[in-house]
Amino acid sequence: MSSIVPFPIHVCGIEELEGHCATGVSHVLSILDPDRAEPEAFGSFGEHARLELRFHDIIEPTDGQVAPGPEHAAAILEFGRGLLAEPTSRLLVHCHVGISRSTAGMALILAQARPEASAEAILQGVLGIREKTWPNLRLLELGDAMLGRGGTLPRAAAAIYRHQLAIRPHLAEVMRKAGRGREVDAAEAA
Repeated sequence: MSSIVPFPIHVCGIEELEGHCATGVSHVLSILDPDRAEPEAFGSFGEHARLELRFHDIIEPTDGQVAPGPEHAAAILEFGRGLLAEPTSRLLVHCHVGISRSTAGMALILAQARPEASAEAILQGVLGIREKTWPNLRLLELGDAMLGRGGTLPRAAAAIYRHQLAIRPHLAEVMRKAGRGREVDAAEAA
């Protein structure tokens, strides 16, 4: 476990939730689409504190969709403060696929827990936990502002996007078609 990570953290998508039932998580950050049913796997989890947020994986306001908002970033940070208050915390963060909203949420929790750490170290810590990382830029921007980090988290995310594009170049077109061209632009400019 990286020195950036103050307690055990697991990240996954909905399809992977059952594999985490027996890991003894104490806290779950669950980020779902607004119209998605609650995953059945949570019936198999032991007692845990859970924050469920509902918004779409978008970075620009889009008709008919709920973008990550300040209230979502604030709720994640409040949840993170509770984690730090419990010395035996074990966190599971999930979203639909475990790549974007979940990794951005995890980055905010780590940035709050380790204010002395650079944004680059925070994002590398996230990458070390979840290789398939593409953090949602809007959520990073909102949380970065609340933490007073001066835009360092979104800037550091550009290196993660660039890393992913080097491995999976097809993602550039996928992300642009999904309305997330700002992330690809950030990778290409860095």
